[in-house]
Parts: sequence; C-alpha cells; structure tokens
Amino acid sequence: MKKLFVILLAVFSFGIISANADNDRLIAKENLPQKSQQFIDRYFGSIKITYVKEEREYLEKSYEVRFADGTKVEFNRNGDWKEVDCRYSSVPTPIVPTQIMQYVKDNYPDVKIMQIERDRNDYELKLSNKLELTFDTKFNIVDIDD
Repeated sequence: MKKLFVILLAVFSFGIISANADNDRLIAKENLPQKSQQFIDRYFGSIKITYVKEEREYLEKSYEVRFADGTKVEFNRNGDWKEVDCRYSSVPTPIVPTQIMQYVKDNYPDVKIMQIERDRNDYELKLSNKLELTFDTKFNIVDIDD
C-alpha cells in the first residue's frame, strides 16, 4: 500500500511540474498591465520592442519586455517594474530612487547605473565599473560587491 501511495504521489508531482514547466507565451504590448505600458511609453517609448513575454510559474505571473537596443525590463503581475537592465546604456535617472541616485553621484561620479532590480527587501544595482551595490528599503547601503 505504501509503495502504491509513493508511486501515485510521484506521478502526481511529475504531472504538476510538467504542466508548469513552460508557461511562457508571447503577448502584445497592449496585453500588459496598464502601469507597465505607461512605464514603457515614458522611459523607453522611442526604442523598438522586440518582444513581450508573459511568464507563469505556479501562482506567479510576470512579464518581460525586450527592446532592440538590448534593454530588458521585467514587471510583476501588477505592472510594477522589478528589473531594468540596460546593457549598452544607463538606466533612465527617474527610475532610480533619489536617495540611491544621490549616493551613486556622490561616491561614483563618473559611473553609470546599468541595471537596477528591486524586491520587497532591497534594491540591487550594477554599475558600469562592475561594482554591485545593495540598498535596503530605506535606501541605506548594505553591501558593495566587486
């Protein structure tokens, strides 16, 4: 009986994993949350979009937008940005919280912010000089990594 239960549990688990393994699909920009569309229009409106992808993983939904210049922006299900990665340029200044921007200007005046990522706990930045800075939600520097 135990063997049958273990086998059924394994088959069921494999079925769930398989069903959720590849739930990415291309969508039109118009299918993004309104907040995401406004963000794109405001900060990247002049750059051609290469693709927009909806990603589903279990109960989470997120969006990824790729631009022709190599920039990638990720949004959460509500349309708030999670990550902005500008490979060949810098992150638009208004996206970066003022306190963080001031810290970077004061301590690294000739450096560009190439990537910014945020979550509930912190902000992570990658700079053009290859440093990675981490700030808490009150914009205090908590880590510098090279």
